[in-house]
Amino acid sequence: MAWGAGAGRGPLRTGCSTSAAPPQRRDGHTVQARYVRNNRLADALRTHAFSALRASPGARRYYDKQRAREAGYNPALRQVGNRLVGILHGCPKTRTLYDEATAWSHHAHLHAA
Repeated sequence: MAWGAGAGRGPLRTGCSTSAAPPQRRDGHTVQARYVRNNRLADALRTHAFSALRASPGARRYYDKQRAREAGYNPALRQVGNRLVGILHGCPKTRTLYDEATAWSHHAHLHAA
């Protein structure tokens, strides 16, 4: 039995190592509980997401959107952290610098509609 959603590197794989994504077996079935995680990475991701709520209007809008969907504090914060990992993974991949407007533009248009 292999843990993780993918065999490569990337935001999905990083999310699995922090217990931010539900663990899966190779056959695709989701496991009900997971007790082992990288605590340092999870704590760093949570701190980064919490800091982004004050510094980034896009992150704040995304967090508020998650809370409006009746997600609790920690799940909403985890979603912001997951989104930040995805955004920051794409920067070196596309050889671009982080841009607030580009990073959160998709969610800003959905929120305004």
